[in-house]
This record gives sequence, C-alpha cells and structure tokens, in this order.
Amino acid sequence: MKPIRLMSGFFTVGLWTLASRLLGFVRDIMIAAYLGTGPVAEAFLVAFSLPNLFRRFFAEGAFNMAFVPMFSKKLEGDEGAHKFAQDAFVGMTVLLTGFTVIGIIFMPVLVTAMASGFIGDERFDLAVSYGRLAFPYILFISLAALLSGVLNATGRFMAAAAAPVLLNVIFILAMVISAAMGRPVSDALGMGIDDALGLQVGDSLAMAVPIAGLAQMALVWWAAARAGYPLRLKRPKMTPELKRLAIIAAPAALAGGVVQINLLVGRQVASFFDGAVAWLNYADRLYQLPLGVVGIAIGVVLLPDLSRRLRAGDHEGGQNAFNRSSEISLALTVPAAVALMVISLPLVSVLYERGVFDSDDTAATAIAVAIYGLGLPAFVMQKTLQPLYFAREDTKRPFYYALVALALNAALAIGLSPFIGYIAAAVGTSLTGWATVLLLLNGTRHMDGASKFDARFKQRLPRIVLASAGMGLILWVTAALLSPFFGVATLRYLALLVLVLIGIVSYFGIGHLIGAFKLAEFKRNLRR
Repeated sequence: MKPIRLMSGFFTVGLWTLASRLLGFVRDIMIAAYLGTGPVAEAFLVAFSLPNLFRRFFAEGAFNMAFVPMFSKKLEGDEGAHKFAQDAFVGMTVLLTGFTVIGIIFMPVLVTAMASGFIGDERFDLAVSYGRLAFPYILFISLAALLSGVLNATGRFMAAAAAPVLLNVIFILAMVISAAMGRPVSDALGMGIDDALGLQVGDSLAMAVPIAGLAQMALVWWAAARAGYPLRLKRPKMTPELKRLAIIAAPAALAGGVVQINLLVGRQVASFFDGAVAWLNYADRLYQLPLGVVGIAIGVVLLPDLSRRLRAGDHEGGQNAFNRSSEISLALTVPAAVALMVISLPLVSVLYERGVFDSDDTAATAIAVAIYGLGLPAFVMQKTLQPLYFAREDTKRPFYYALVALALNAALAIGLSPFIGYIAAAVGTSLTGWATVLLLLNGTRHMDGASKFDARFKQRLPRIVLASAGMGLILWVTAALLSPFFGVATLRYLALLVLVLIGIVSYFGIGHLIGAFKLAEFKRNLRR
C-alpha cells in the first residue's frame, strides 16, 4: 500500500468511525437522560461490557492480530486466501456458539467477576438478566470482526468502518420506541415514573444488543461476498493453517486476556462506589472518540500494510508508513488529550447533564474524563506500536508486556481506591497505558529499521506538543470567559460549539505556523 493510499485508508476509517462515535454520543446522552447513574444504568452497562470484553479477547484483539498478517501474506502469494478465511470463519462460529451457550448458563459467575460490588442488591439480578439477553452479541460481532479483517486486508475499509454505525442507530431506535410506548401503569406501581421508564428502556436496550450485532455481521458479510469472499457455514475441520493460526493467536489471546483483566480490575473497584460504574463509562465514551477515530483507524490500516511490506522486504516503506501513522496519530490526539483535561467540566455538563443525570454526576464524570485524557496519547501510540510486533507474527512479547501492565494497574487501582475512591480505576488505566508504551518502544530496539523514528517525526513531535499547550492555554481562558453561558439552557450548546471551534482554529493555526504539520497534508488526504 503506497503512503498516499495508507493515509487515504486511514481517513476513510477515521471519518466513518467519527460518524459512529458521534452517534454513540447521541446514544449515551439518551442513556444518561433516561437511566442516569442508577441501578438500571449500571446493570445494563455491566451486561453490555461482558460480550464486548470477550469480543476484544477473541476477535479484534487476539484473533485478528494473528489472522490479518497470515491472510495478507496469502493474498500476496495467491496461496488459498479464500479457503483460509472460510476455514477460520467456520472454526470461529463453532467455538463461539459453544462459548455463548456456556456464558448464558453461567452469567451470575460472569457478573460476579465483573462487578462483585453488585452482590446483595438489585443491580446484580438486573445485570444477570440483561447479560443473558445481550451475550449472543459476542458471536455476531466476532464473526463481523473476522469479515472486517478480510475486507481491511484487501484494502476495502468502508463497510467495516461503517458497520458500528448500525449499533448506535439500533440502540437509539430502541430507546425512542421504548420511551414512546411507555411502561404500563400497573408495572409502575411501587416505583416512580422515571424509574419505571428507565426499566423499560433498559429492557429494550438489552434486547437490542444481539440484534445490532447481527445487523453488523450481515453488512460486512455482504461486503466481503461482493469483494469475492462469500464465507459460508460448512462442516468444520482443523487444517495445518488453522493450527498455525491458533499457535500464533494463543499468546495474543493471553495478552488480550490480560488487557481485559485490567478492565475488570477497574470495574470491580468502581462497583463498590454507587454510580461509579456509570461515571467511568460516560467518561470512557468521551476519550474513546479521539481514540476510535485516530488510534483504531491507524491500527486497522497499518497492520495489513506493514505485513505486506515486511513480506516484500520493503523496510524503508515500512518505516515511512510507521512514522507517518505515528505522526498523524499524535498530531490529532495530543491536542484532544489537552482539551479533555482543560475543558472536561463544560464538555460533560453540556453533553450529559439532563434528565436524571444531575450536576453531581457531571462533576464526578468530569474528573474521570480529565484523567483518561492524560492517558489518551499512550492509548493511541499502542495502536501504532503493536502492529510492529504482530506484522512479524511476534505475539509473545506483547503478552509479557501486558502481564507487567496488569500488575501495575492492579496495584494502582486497588491500592489507591481507599484514598481517592473510584478515580483510582482511571488513574490506573492512564498510568498503565504510558507504561505499556515504554515497554513496546523498548522492545523495538532490536527490530529492523522499519520500527525506528525518522528525523521528520523527531522534529515535529515537540512542535505538536507546543501547539497543543498553546491551544490548552487559549481554551482555559476562553472557558473562563464563557462560563456564565454554560449555566443557561438555551445558550450552553452554542457556548460549547464556540469553545470547540476556538480550540480547533488555535491548534491548527499555531501548529501550522511553528511547523508541527502542514495544513495542506490534511487537505490532500481528506480529498483522497
């Protein structure tokens, strides 16, 4: 993949991911308004996180990081790529169907592992009930991830990037329809109207989860079929290629499992503080916007490109792809991190504070947003560094680094929680993110030149940081001047829009003037 096409693919994935994340904000704003941070909200969020946890373990993390390089190499050599993808599709279907059944049966155990602080109150039974409805999502979304890997490896990014939009559309429709229908008065006896409506919306959201997964899988299956890879259900068989895939994927699966245990540690800490699961979830959604648009887009496009270049011995091209990916990732996420730290309170207030989500929830969520913002560049750099390992089919060292990160995160989150409460989970996540980046960087020292930072990257990085700092100062002053308007319901949206636009203009203006980047580069890639 030429550098121009690499950046074009990045912007394709990034723009569709942006659309999905913006719809995700609409979804989360509605969830916050209907459910707030009460028992139904926390139960649903834990239930929905369970299939997503295992999805990252089985599909997007372990499996795809092993599958995409192998599939890409077969494409280059015309060595039965379609058959390999077909066998993997069938094998994953069989494996995850059995896992889904087991998960539904043992849902109380899974909920306990995720949020033991729920035991003994209404949140536990609700989470088990919602979890059983939502858990089949793991089957559909994991198959969708495999199909997306096929599309990404062939340079077709649009359908896979657009599929998450369906999830948010279906969730929004489920809430709108549920709220319009209301909850029968007889069911509302013994609870307030808001509680009854919240329970109705929670039920609808849980049922919408597997429907959304099926819709996403159907879209990417159709796109893969059009691309010449119509994968179908057949009798499973273990081939030498699948055995090799399993051997390569196993360490990545363990590494993915360690990462998910980190998330479990955070959820466990939060579950012992009323409302904290919801606060951290809403904060997570804010920093996931730039992480998804930039980090995930880079990771999706960079891995198959590096795999092809390394196979062809094009180390110079691999170095250029890695450096330009890292450069544009940091050029977009360092300022986003500064903004999340500087204006977290007005962001959360305008986006979430309505319905049953009150000012106390805003303050608690804003603190978590600022701390997650501190770790944002690290989360994105992981997405550019990990392909250097996976493209070489090296999945062992990322596993060892993940073990170190697990120990550090557990020590921080559990050790600090008696002193700073639920915030310990966010602190552990951000600091562990930076520790992982240092480990990944250290591990690239003995790789070939494709993993080295070039002169252009080293020249531009300090200027990106300087431009971001300048923008942060301007945002801080502007937020103080606009603070009276954030308390006026009819003006707060306009005030936030002005604040965001001033941040964008100041960052790109300063960055262009001091040579952190050239605006023409962004314009050229957007056009392509």
